[in-house]
Amino acid sequence: MNALSANEAKTHFGDMLLKAQRAPVQINKNGKPVAVVISAEDYQSIDELKLQLLQARMAQAKADIAAGNLIDGESFFDELESGKYD
Repeated sequence: MNALSANEAKTHFGDMLLKAQRAPVQINKNGKPVAVVISAEDYQSIDELKLQLLQARMAQAKADIAAGNLIDGESFFDELESGKYD
């Protein structure tokens, strides 16, 4: 992945946009990553994947409910906090 400082990104904004059409460009500020610029096409693909994941999780939840695979609220929140659903 290409990386630019925030100042370089500002100075060479047009070039950065062209690079982002080919591959993500990481923007660093004070040596730390703060943003990634991606093409609109890549963003749309990521957005569609997020929707597909949400729909799959919803379908699984409905199947679990129909099958009687239920847990109490406290157990659910314990699992949620543990990262089980990440």
